[in-house]
Amino acid sequence: MIIYCHTTLDETLRSKLIEVLTPQHTLHFNSEIEDKNEAQNIFNSADYVLGNPPLDWFADTPSNLKFWQLDSAGFDQYSSVKLNDGAKVANMGNWFARPCAETIVAGVAALYRGLDTLTLLKQKSEWLGAKLRSDLRILYQQNVVILGAGTIAQAAVEILKGFGAHTHMLARTSPAADLHSREELFHELPYADLVINTLPGTATHFANAELFAAMKEHSVYASVGRGSTTDENALIEALNSKHLAGAVLDVTEIEPLPETSPLWKMENVLLTQHTGGGRRDEHLGKVDLFLNNIFVLENGSDIIDEVNLGKGY
Repeated sequence: MIIYCHTTLDETLRSKLIEVLTPQHTLHFNSEIEDKNEAQNIFNSADYVLGNPPLDWFADTPSNLKFWQLDSAGFDQYSSVKLNDGAKVANMGNWFARPCAETIVAGVAALYRGLDTLTLLKQKSEWLGAKLRSDLRILYQQNVVILGAGTIAQAAVEILKGFGAHTHMLARTSPAADLHSREELFHELPYADLVINTLPGTATHFANAELFAAMKEHSVYASVGRGSTTDENALIEALNSKHLAGAVLDVTEIEPLPETSPLWKMENVLLTQHTGGGRRDEHLGKVDLFLNNIFVLENGSDIIDEVNLGKGY
């Protein structure tokens, strides 16, 4: 079995792969291949792939591919990729769910408690103290609508319940959700203090001018889904008009966010720069899941975190 590892791993993790896999597995690390044409040729003949290769490498369908382990939660850039029948794909959705959820809830808490403003005041050695108190909010008993009901959404619900917030999730078919249509969503939005977007890239501009207009006045919008799911121009307009009190964005439509974007200079916007899934041991998780999925696949069991590229989840 030929294994192509596109993910850049340190020596410890490369050694772990080499030590755990059996002699029947031949490993090739992209970081050790100087000729990129050679790397692409190995990828095209690989049985197993770890990582996110360039999209144009899929112009020709990898002929031997049996399993592809993405090293990300999102994969909308691969929605058009066609694989051989029987080839399985998994993402890192569960591994990144908790840190993504913690990031977006922490960002909202920071916005609510004025920590972003206080950080800027610290840089200027300026004390406002009591003048800020009347603008602060708490998450306790806030009504929160979460767009999506996947692993990130469910982790966010768990955290928010610890703050004493009331939560609703939107998803067409998920039994975990209590809102199942746009009509039900729009009935709830006028009562929502906070809307958190966790949607996949297939839901392009789901959060648009109509949605922002339906949100409760002075509510907050947060997004840790895919950047393409938010109409940023509509969001900026809703923020400038003061209809929305603020926004917390881990993702943006274009990344890195262009210097010309008004979002950089808006005091009521907190940007976490797509760090949501980050954690010190994130590469270890990629390797462990890859190894686990290889072993269960070779033993005829179901892989963990299997996804459908075309459906986006």
